[in-house]
Order: sequence, then C-alpha cells, then structure tokens
Amino acid sequence: MGVEIGDILTKEEIALDSLKSKVVAVDGHNALYQFLSIIRGPDGRPLTDSKGRITSHLSGLFYRICKLLSTDISPIYVLDGEPPRFKKQEIAERKERKRQAERRYDLALRAGDLEEARKQAQATSRIDDFILSSTKRLLDLMGVPCVQAPSEGEAQAAHFAKQNLAFAAASQDYDSMLFGSPRVVRNLSVSGRRKLPGRRTYVEVKPELVDLGRSTENLGISKLDLVKVAILVGTDYCDGVKGIGAKKALSLVKSGARLEDIYAENGVQVPENLDRILDFFMNPPVADVKSLDLKPLDREGVLSLLVNEHSFSEDRVARALDAVLQRMERKRSGLSRFIEG
Repeated sequence: MGVEIGDILTKEEIALDSLKSKVVAVDGHNALYQFLSIIRGPDGRPLTDSKGRITSHLSGLFYRICKLLSTDISPIYVLDGEPPRFKKQEIAERKERKRQAERRYDLALRAGDLEEARKQAQATSRIDDFILSSTKRLLDLMGVPCVQAPSEGEAQAAHFAKQNLAFAAASQDYDSMLFGSPRVVRNLSVSGRRKLPGRRTYVEVKPELVDLGRSTENLGISKLDLVKVAILVGTDYCDGVKGIGAKKALSLVKSGARLEDIYAENGVQVPENLDRILDFFMNPPVADVKSLDLKPLDREGVLSLLVNEHSFSEDRVARALDAVLQRMERKRSGLSRFIEG
C-alpha cells in the first residue's frame, strides 16, 4: 500500500544518468507488482508464454535491467521475507481487495468495457512461487544480486543504503525512508512514457529523488517524528486517523501531542501494537551482506530462459543483451586504458 506522506517530503526530479556508477537497492516486490500491473494487454490480461504462464514480470524486469546496466547503474534486488505479525490484517485486506477487483474485472469483460476491465485487472496482481522463482533465475543469469530479506524488503534496502552499500533504496513507496534510508529513488522501474488511466494521454515519468536528511531538516523534525506522522496517516501495520493527512499529522506531532492522545481525541482506537510498530520502523530485522557486486551476464542462459522457456522474441532479447554487453565492454576498455596510462 505504502504510506501517503509524499506531500511533505523534499523531492527533486532527476535524470536517470545522474545515477550513473551508483548502486541502487530495489524493493523487488514493489517493482514486480508494478510490472504485473502495468504490462498487460488491452483487455487487462497479463503477458503469458505458450504454456499460459505469466511473463509480464519477466518482460518488465529484463528490459528495465538492460536499461539500468546500459546506463552504468548497478541494481540490487531485495525480496520480502516473513512479514511482521501485526501486518496480518493488511495482508487479509489486500487479498479481499484483489477478490473484489477480480469480480469487477469479470463483469467489465462480460459487458465489453475493456477500459474498465484493464483498470480492474491492474488491482488483481499476485506474486506466487512461479513469479518469485523465475524472477530469481533471471536475476542470477543477468548477474544482478538478489537478496532475500529476513522481513520487509524495504527495510533491507534501507539498510544497504545506510551501510553505504547502495546509494539509495528504490521504490514507489516511501516506507524505505521510514526505515532510515538516507535517499529513496522513485519511478526507477517505470520511467518513460506512461498512459494515464482512462485516457488516451501519455505523460513522461521521470525518476525522483527523495532525501531523508533534507526532508527532516526542512520539516524541523526527527526521523522518529516522521514515523509518528506516518502512523497517524496510516501504514501497512496500522490504520491512521480518518481525516488526518500528512500536513495535519506533521502539525500535531510538532506540537508534542502523544499518538495515544491524538487517537483518543478523534474517537479512534489506539493501535494494539503501537510500541512494537514504532520499534519495528526504528529497528527492523535486516541481514548483513558483505558483497553485492555484479556478476558476469550469461547471454546464452538468458536467451534460453526467455526465448526457449517463455516464448520471448529471440531477436528483441538478443538485441537488448548485445547492447548491454557492448556497453560493458566499452566501459572495461576505457578503464583498462585509464589504468595503463
């Protein structure tokens, strides 16, 4: 879901090239949901191979990684582990929302309303064992590190950024910032032209950099205060207070009001696990990883996976791979000439 605090954060639009030579820790599940949601046919159905297996995620992942590697950006993909127990309600609500979207999708298809069908289909995306296993295979063949987080992927990505193993966490959500990432890059997986829902209009989507230090300094609050603002607005772990958005929550937190009192004054039950949620944002479970270096790209392995197993166009995949390999070779040649003097 993600927490709606973007209005108060310090952000700037950046060019993809500005991330050149940098490592970016990508919230893997967030990226996969984007690909599964967006990469669909006119009637809302996802891309599939000759055996009917979904391949939207593989298409999005492959071409986005090619773009990043060709721009000399080193991605690390971080996948979710076991969610905290107090996230169970949100998970159950998400499943129910997907079931309702599936019913609306079927109704729209039967009515011949393809625009509505596609809209509803985007909300039905699920990440299952096949999607995860095929994602890991592709990342391995592309030479891109894939880390399984012990808990939330956003927290692990933030940890890498805090440890200077990555320049920033990358996600559409701001949760990595609540977990302490000094920087978050948005629109990394969806930059480029994108169609507006329900319209025949396209907009240019560009990467956006959100800075934690500048945000908290400009707001005059601590990182803990920012977490409190997020809780009042609503997170994946607890409901916020209806009618309180980011700006009002900020004002209340800066006034020194206690979260418990704010909930009570608005007639809302205080979240049962409030203290645990605060501690989880401040001290999330993460894994220490010593090296996150890219490995050599296995051209033939990628071709076998995408073309032979999943019905991708051999010409398109080969051209994309060769462009990446040529870019890498030029970089190696340039580095060799620099070292040799």
